[in-house]
Amino acid sequence: MNPLGDWFGRHSVLDPVGPHAARTMSAGWIVIGVCAAVYVAVLVVLALAIRHARRAAAPERGPETHRRHVRVVGAAVGATIVILFAFLFLDFFTSRGLAEVGAGASRPLTIVVTGHQWWWQVTYEDTAVSARFSTANEIHIPVGRPVMLKLLSRDVIHSFWVPNLAGKRDLIPPYTNVLWLRADRPGIYRGQCAEFCGLQHAKMDFLVVAEPPERFAAWVANQRSPGRSPADPVTRHGQAVFLGSACILCHTIVGTPANGRVGPDLTHVGGRATLAAGVLPNTRGNLAGWIADPQRVKPGAKMPPNILAPRDLQAVVAYLASLQ
Repeated sequence: MNPLGDWFGRHSVLDPVGPHAARTMSAGWIVIGVCAAVYVAVLVVLALAIRHARRAAAPERGPETHRRHVRVVGAAVGATIVILFAFLFLDFFTSRGLAEVGAGASRPLTIVVTGHQWWWQVTYEDTAVSARFSTANEIHIPVGRPVMLKLLSRDVIHSFWVPNLAGKRDLIPPYTNVLWLRADRPGIYRGQCAEFCGLQHAKMDFLVVAEPPERFAAWVANQRSPGRSPADPVTRHGQAVFLGSACILCHTIVGTPANGRVGPDLTHVGGRATLAAGVLPNTRGNLAGWIADPQRVKPGAKMPPNILAPRDLQAVVAYLASLQ
């Protein structure tokens, strides 16, 4: 059930894999370097002042001492103003460079990412309505192709952040924010919500899977297909239990009567790497525990417990696991 292997993903601003993250990191290193130099200079001046004070037999006073102090303080204030303006221009040109990377993109892939308490809805746009599809907590992108993310929130303020690919961008209801990113090498990169959004803010992760264009095209073709039909008595029983329960009020499985819009789309849930927005690897045991008692795994989650007989629970797990 976990074809991606590494369900945790890489997660580091020090390992940029695209132009947006690389530009941001370069600007960050400049700021860190300047701040480190200022810190060292302050320590040197402090050490010299302490040394001078210890050597002096009596405190120096007089007009000349006052003027010297004024010159030192004035130089420090001037240097501070220059540094702050330098940071302002650095931020401006970095932001402009990031915008130009997106503006110059040809054939961008457009994805709508909607933040919920506490999971991510991912919808792939297309000019043909029939070609659009949704998934959850997992974003697949082709290597080398610019991606435009339209960021929305349905409840509170969230913040989308995948350190290896781009900086943070807030999701502020009811507005739509835009974030550009591009992955220049394949990999699985972990992202997270970077704005406190409630009880389970720390358990609101997602994965960005960057893969070669041909593999991405195959994944898209599979996602556009309806949910796999049950192939044996166990999965047929599991589908019947699922469709006869309250699950269909919240979840969608394309090709079945389940058309709920409250929770994640489950059409291909068996092929995802994680459950509960990155909390658990997607195994049958974890899936059974999540269905039976989601509050034990993620207290405060909107999904209620599901009281099922053991045979029914195992059949539902088998059915959902088959939805690859």
